[in-house]
Amino acid sequence: MADSVLLIDDEVDMLRSIGNHFERQGYEVIRELTGEAGLATFERLRPEVVILDLRLRGMDAMQVLEQLRQRDAAVILLAATGDTAAAVRAMQAGAESFVVKPVDMEHLAAATARVADKVRLRRLARTLQGRNVAGAALDVLGESSPMQELAQQIGLLAQSERTTVLLSGESGTGKGWVARLIHDLSPRGREPFVEVACGGFDAVQLDSEVFGHEKGAFPEARERRQGLFEVADRGTLLLDEIADLPPELQPKVLKVLETRSFRRLGGTREITVDVRLIGSTSRDLAAEVESGRFREDLYYRLSVMPLRLPPLRDRSREDRLALITRLLAELRRAIPDGPATANAEALERLLAYPWPGNVREMRNVLERALILGRGQPTISVEHLPGEFRARPGVGDRRHTPISLDELERQHIERTLKHHAGNRTRAAAELGISRATLINKIKRYTITS
Repeated sequence: MADSVLLIDDEVDMLRSIGNHFERQGYEVIRELTGEAGLATFERLRPEVVILDLRLRGMDAMQVLEQLRQRDAAVILLAATGDTAAAVRAMQAGAESFVVKPVDMEHLAAATARVADKVRLRRLARTLQGRNVAGAALDVLGESSPMQELAQQIGLLAQSERTTVLLSGESGTGKGWVARLIHDLSPRGREPFVEVACGGFDAVQLDSEVFGHEKGAFPEARERRQGLFEVADRGTLLLDEIADLPPELQPKVLKVLETRSFRRLGGTREITVDVRLIGSTSRDLAAEVESGRFREDLYYRLSVMPLRLPPLRDRSREDRLALITRLLAELRRAIPDGPATANAEALERLLAYPWPGNVREMRNVLERALILGRGQPTISVEHLPGEFRARPGVGDRRHTPISLDELERQHIERTLKHHAGNRTRAAAELGISRATLINKIKRYTITS
C-alpha cells in the first residue's frame, strides 16, 4: 500500500507542483487549502505525513501544528527564508523537520520518505505490542520476504517431525530459539527438548554426556548414567556448535540418525530411541567438510533441510522492530515493572545500531534498559548504553541561537567529515542529490 501525504498550503500552485511530484513517486496525495480543512482530512484519513506551510491565511499554522501533534501526526514544515524563529518554535513543538523555500523537491522527498518510514515503524510497533507474541511466534520473526520465507520453512519443518535440521548463522542470531520453536510447534512439543554445547567438553566427556556411560567406563564413571539421547526420547535434541563435534563421535551420531540406536560408553547393549536431531553452527560446515574436519556423510545427513539465520545487520528495520517487540515481551515477564515499549528516539537508535553481537547483544541491551527504566512507561535514550547515547548526528532539539544557514553549513561539514569527504555518501545521508550537495558546498565555501 502506498504511503499517503497530506499537503496543507493556501497557494494552489504550490499544492499542484509538490503534489504532482509526490504522485509521480507513487504517493497518495491529499491537498487542502486551509488549516481547518487539513485537520478534518487528517482525522478522517490518517495519512503518514503532513506537509504544512508555515504561512497560512486564516487559522494560524502554529495552531494547526499543535492540533496535528495532539492527533499524533508527523509534520514537515515549509518555511520561508525569514521564518527562522517560527521554524525553531515549530521544531520545539514537535515538528519532524522543515524545508526552506524555494523548495528543493529532492530534499523534501527524502525527508518525507524518512518520516513516513518512522511512522510505519511506530504503527507497526503498536500493532505488534497488542499481539500475543507467544502464540504468534512465527509472525514476529519479521515482516520482510526473507524472514517470512524462513517462518514458512520453520512451520513446515515443525510438522515434519522426523526430519533432521541444520541451523547456521553467526553467533547470537537466535539459532537456539529457532530450534526450540521448531520443537514447540511440532507434534513432539509436549516431549523433552534437550540441548548440549558440543564445544564445552573433551571427546570422552561429550560421549558420556550425549550417549551415557556404564559403570567403570572411565575412572570417574562410578555408576551408570543415561545420555541426552535417552533423556530426549520422543522429543528433540539440539547439538549446538556441531562443527566442534569430535571426529571420534561423528560416526556414533551418524549411526543414531540412520538406525535410531546406539551404545552407551563402555556398554554392549543397543539402545533404541526416537529423537529428532537439530544441529546448529556458526561456522561454515561445508568448509569443515572440505578441510577434512567433519564427515561428509554426516554433513549431508544433517543438512536435509538447512536453515540460515541472517545477522541483524542484514535484516530489515521491520524485522528488527519485530524482534525488539518479542524480546521486550519476553523480558517483561521477569521484569514486569519495566517499560512496555521504547519512545521514538530510543527506538530509532535501537533500529539503527548494527548489533555485532546479534540477538544476544540486543537481549542484553533491552534487559538493561528495562531494569534502568523500572516504573517508567517507555525506554528512553538515557536507559541505553553509552554507544547508543553518543551516536553522532542524533541529539535533542533544545534551542540554540543560530541562523538556518549556519546550522545547515555546520551539519554538512560534519557529515562530510564523517564520510571522509565522500560526497556521494554524504549526500545520501543528508537526503539530497550529489549535485545539490556540491552547490551547497560552493555556497558555504566548505573545504571537503
